[in-house]
Amino acid sequence: MLCKNGITITNFRCMNSLIRGLSSSSCNNNTTTTNDIISNNIISNNITSKQLLEEGKPMNLFSAINQALDIALDSDPRAYVFGEDVGFGGVFRCTMGLADKFGRNRVFNTPLCEQGIVGFAIGLAAMDNRAIAEIQFADYIYPAFDQIVNEAAKFRYRSGNQFNCGGLTIRAPYGAVGHGGHYHSQSPEAFFCHVPGIKVVIPRSPQQAKGLLLSSIRDPNPVVFFEPKSLYRIAVENVPESDYMLPLSHAEVIREGSDITLVGWGAQLAVMEDACKDAETEGISCELIDLRTLIPWDKETVEASVSKTGRLLISHEAPVTGGFGAEVAASVIERCFLRLEAPIARVCGLDTPFPLVFEPFYLPTKNKASNCTFVLL
Repeated sequence: MLCKNGITITNFRCMNSLIRGLSSSSCNNNTTTTNDIISNNIISNNITSKQLLEEGKPMNLFSAINQALDIALDSDPRAYVFGEDVGFGGVFRCTMGLADKFGRNRVFNTPLCEQGIVGFAIGLAAMDNRAIAEIQFADYIYPAFDQIVNEAAKFRYRSGNQFNCGGLTIRAPYGAVGHGGHYHSQSPEAFFCHVPGIKVVIPRSPQQAKGLLLSSIRDPNPVVFFEPKSLYRIAVENVPESDYMLPLSHAEVIREGSDITLVGWGAQLAVMEDACKDAETEGISCELIDLRTLIPWDKETVEASVSKTGRLLISHEAPVTGGFGAEVAASVIERCFLRLEAPIARVCGLDTPFPLVFEPFYLPTKNKASNCTFVLL
């Protein structure tokens, strides 16, 4: 049931026993469909962060993730959450209390093998279940790269749409955290943006994380969902306690402006918002856009903004060479070339392994973004 490319099946014997039991029970009692779930919840291209903030209670990001997983498990008996240390809450506590509430057959630990975790998840999703797999740190997603790229992403295509593993969602905390060094700080989103057949989603805040994660879990395609771990506890805002979803592949204009467009995603949005405030003190009006979904991304929103401002700055934590910002820049050049008033700029991580003591020099900081904004004007 796991994928065929060299996984040691004996290491996952207990998980195989579980999946055989799930396949019969979940398929025979599958009275709740994704369409039923979606029809009862908010999923609107026009819903704004302001509307969401007007209801709910203060919540940090890891609590919002926990609440989204709770809702996913409660609303769909086919949903399962698993990964390293997930059973006792995970290293970031995102799965706290779920095993006690929903049972160890639906929320459980796995062996320390990322390739096996994702291979198992693909098999579970292929049998019409909602497989929500956690990779403990995005830095360790690389052993599962073959399973994601060569199996999950191609599952539907190679069968001529007869089979799919669209119920697969892979969660992974990414990015700088202040003391993670080169094995706990990476931003690997660009690797997966090159792969047709999967979606890549990165939220910037608690209410975005909850709504986007529920949409990812219920989307009929495999999704890699990167969570900004530096914001797990420090990012707090009002989050509705109800079941709601935010649309994938729809960027959000966080701040409207007329002089320059700034584009980013995830934790970098807070840095860029501070840069916008600095620019405003100098009389520069910045329009700030959160892509939210990187693949497939919302080209139309970015194009409309750049056509208005004539300038574009893209910022992300990942190294500048080959980062997803290059794809955004290339697309804007193709679509808005005659409207550009200045070269497109990128403020990104450096082309080095992620450092430890030199992290402040590596990161695309507020001052770097602000200075680049002044240069473009």
